[in-house]
Amino acid sequence: MIALSLAEIAEVVGGQMHDIPDASVEVTGPVVRDSREAGPGSLFVAFVGERVDGHDYASAVVEAGAVAVLGSRPVGVPAIVVDDVQAALGALARHVVRRLGTTLVALTGSAGKTSTKDLIAQVLRRKAPTVFTPGSMNNEVGLPLTALTATDETRFLVLEMGARGIGHIRYLCELTPPKVGLVLNVGSAHIGEFGGREQIAQAKGELVEALPPAEEGGTAILNADDPLVRAMASRTKAKVLLFGESDEADVRAENVRLTDSGQPSFSLHTPSGASDVTMRLYGEHHVSNALAAAAVAHELGMSADEIATALSEAGSLSRWRMEVTERPDGVTVVNDAYNANPESMKAALRALVAMGKGRRTWAVLGKMAELGDEALAEHDAVGRLAVRLNVSKLVAVGGREAQWLQLGAYNEGSWGEESVHVSDAQAAVDLLRSELRPGDVVLVKASRSVGLESVAAALLETGAEGEVAAR
Repeated sequence: MIALSLAEIAEVVGGQMHDIPDASVEVTGPVVRDSREAGPGSLFVAFVGERVDGHDYASAVVEAGAVAVLGSRPVGVPAIVVDDVQAALGALARHVVRRLGTTLVALTGSAGKTSTKDLIAQVLRRKAPTVFTPGSMNNEVGLPLTALTATDETRFLVLEMGARGIGHIRYLCELTPPKVGLVLNVGSAHIGEFGGREQIAQAKGELVEALPPAEEGGTAILNADDPLVRAMASRTKAKVLLFGESDEADVRAENVRLTDSGQPSFSLHTPSGASDVTMRLYGEHHVSNALAAAAVAHELGMSADEIATALSEAGSLSRWRMEVTERPDGVTVVNDAYNANPESMKAALRALVAMGKGRRTWAVLGKMAELGDEALAEHDAVGRLAVRLNVSKLVAVGGREAQWLQLGAYNEGSWGEESVHVSDAQAAVDLLRSELRPGDVVLVKASRSVGLESVAAALLETGAEGEVAAR
């Protein structure tokens, strides 16, 4: 974070200073909420959780070098005490972002946010110093913590914004006002919490409503291939730039194909020119993500050749998202177990089939959470799609939702041993260990709460008779 004195921080957050002998002492290190990350010059934010109270670690973080604690009560060491720690953290982030004047890019969508954010960051940092959301820290705590890592050298700040209800994105935009806003898609993720796709579109569109008008540099980047996203153009006074495979898109892909290994290749067309892209990532769904990143980069002054080169060299920066690893025996494990929704599940299945040409393919799938009344139909649809795509074997892992996955496969015509239901991750591991053959391709995917990454880890341990080659 930029250097700020404790007195200035207290004023910004409306807090009272306790046990601070010198208010001119500056915070020069990071702002952290994990006591293990505290170090010289840092500011420790003490949250009270269900199981852990950050205030209990106050003495330890100061011993580690933290300048002070930002908390809700005095702790016997230098502290700034506020009524609402989360609100204070947001106020501090807002102050720092406004002072820096960094170009802030915010993005949201039902699927692909983290992968697209990682692509945007890898493209933009070729042009200038860029700070971006690590992993999926896209809520009211993770977003300000990311913003506070920006420094005087930061040119671009790329922030992923998540939402679980109306008003969430509006609040995040108040904390860190964006100049460029990107909406990827409106899908079924969290539909059980929102109540329907129209409500999801209402929430996601809060991002474009928060943008400054075009004459002040505001730009809304919208998916031309998603009608609910494209309609958001009427909700903003910012300049509108469309991306997609539609002929009407300003940034579009032509001649899209997959390589023999399942990696997308296409011709990128922007208002400044065209250039060819062959990605290192797996799955055709990354074409849309790449186009979104290209639209952001074009708007911020990069040429088509610069963008294409960066996209062709970009990799995955976040764990368990189409993480492809080949065992010494030739079995390929695709760990996409970080999260799942109907759109990402279907995209992952198509990527599996593309990667497995001429090889046996396994889809080890679990529950997709937060689908509400749509849960049965959506799990049934994924099971049916696995059969239509001719996935060699579906392994449905878990309880009721997994049974629905297998039922969908059965109703689509999988009556033999093409699909099986197992109770838990260990049962899936036992099955795979006994039946996998060299050359097989295994996709592992479910919502984060299911924890199916343990299946991928176990399979890689099983095959680790030599060095595992991560591709």
